[in-house]
Amino acid sequence: MSAIRPTSVEVETSLRLVAPDATALPVRASLRYDPEDPYAVHVLFHAETSAGEPVGWSFARELLVTGLDEPAGIGDVRVWPWASTRGDFVALALSSPDGNALFEVPRSVLVRFLRRTYIAVPRGRESEHLDVDAAVSRLLADR
Repeated sequence: MSAIRPTSVEVETSLRLVAPDATALPVRASLRYDPEDPYAVHVLFHAETSAGEPVGWSFARELLVTGLDEPAGIGDVRVWPWASTRGDFVALALSSPDGNALFEVPRSVLVRFLRRTYIAVPRGRESEHLDVDAAVSRLLADR
């Protein structure tokens, strides 16, 4: 008898890249959650050309939850509430050695996405979905 596994959650959306001069450019993105990686969410930024590879970032699901209502994160990924004349957003700031980027994410999109992730894996039950043996095997295989 096999156990029923929760399904992944994926939402296609448009974020806005905030340029230094405060103009904002639309960027196609996917928000993903995989119950086999229960503590993390993934954001894939899609290139405008069909030949371009998506750029992905992964970080704690809890960081997004906290960032809906208050500033959260230090270092490479920071999230905080962001209100504008266009409505309620969440700011997503990403930093790497290659540069920095600030995105506006519609708050309603994040709330719906996070609700769906909590249906797949309820908050506080992540450890029940974590396969430590498989994770160690993947890490050792990458050596």
